[in-house]
Amino acid sequence: MLFAGAALVAGAVIGACTSDEEQQQAQATEQQQQVEQQQQRAQPEAQVSGEPRGNTTQLVQDRGTLKCGVKQTQPLFGFRDDQGTVTGFDIEFCKAIAAAVLKDADAVEYVDASDASTRFELLADGQIDILIRTTTITSSRDMELDVDFAQTTFYTGQGFAVRKDSGINSTSDMANAAICVQTGTTTEQNVADHFTDIGLDYEPTGGLSQDVAAAFFEGRCDVLTADASDLASRIVVRDDADDYKILPQIISKEPLAPGVRDYDSDWKDVVNWVVHGLIRAEEIGITQANVAAMAADPPNTEVARLLGVPFGDGDVATLGFDVVDAQFIQRAIAAVGNYGEIYDREIGSAIERDCTLNALARPLPSEAVDCGPGEGGILYALPYR
Repeated sequence: MLFAGAALVAGAVIGACTSDEEQQQAQATEQQQQVEQQQQRAQPEAQVSGEPRGNTTQLVQDRGTLKCGVKQTQPLFGFRDDQGTVTGFDIEFCKAIAAAVLKDADAVEYVDASDASTRFELLADGQIDILIRTTTITSSRDMELDVDFAQTTFYTGQGFAVRKDSGINSTSDMANAAICVQTGTTTEQNVADHFTDIGLDYEPTGGLSQDVAAAFFEGRCDVLTADASDLASRIVVRDDADDYKILPQIISKEPLAPGVRDYDSDWKDVVNWVVHGLIRAEEIGITQANVAAMAADPPNTEVARLLGVPFGDGDVATLGFDVVDAQFIQRAIAAVGNYGEIYDREIGSAIERDCTLNALARPLPSEAVDCGPGEGGILYALPYR
């Protein structure tokens, strides 16, 4: 009986130990699963789902054309004329990127992204490779729409256009005014926030950009609100431009930049450095006219590096750009010129650049302009080295 009792006790102990080991193993397994889940949550969605990171650069090269989503209704920035030709400031950046990646500035398919409410869907669905159409960088877009923004190409802010004889000199004069504003834009949200803040009611009239502009110029609303750049582009082409004014009041920051899909760092890098390269070219005096001569006989190592050529007996600096060759920025400059040349050609005096945010932060000495307090450019290139 004593022996049997001991056996029972031993069995109970063994059973207890086995139960403890199983419980510990189960706890360890659960803890490991929790760690794995936390790691997955910390990774980009593309990695969690098993989908590869985007490779738009290779896609564009294999296709042989760049699908560029652009606005086709805004003079100066993106506008399709009666012959079907699309021109404007944003269009030049499409050409520059095509020249950089495809060695052909004309290898661009311009996809109509004029409708602000669907422009990001075009990008997410793969109907376009890049969105360049006066699009503002915002935190919610960056985080929620699977879009990643490249370097700002134009700094503007939301303003208001009225008829000079309207008696309106600021938003405080706009109580119960009919205000035309494009649907699906940050502009629409900004004006709603602003009028809430100042405690005034207004009557919004929405629609596509060209529709709300037409409504304003036909007298169906009292005020047109949009980026100041957009307002200027609408007014400058009119025969009765002198009948309108843009109020000095600006209610927002609107940095406009190209948009690409999230988790596609190689493509974003190429787009970013094309833009920076065009800005840097202006800073150091490389133009469309002299870029070939500069590349043939670079005056210093920086110019050689930017244009992808050796300096003296040195080597070509590729700087890790494996998806494009070293001359990609040189081709972009050759195709469209530097940033200042693009600005002068496509926008010119319609929107003054001197002493605005879009002026170079450190202009060439020959181009320096005395600006008033709080004025001056913030545009400068990151170092390409």
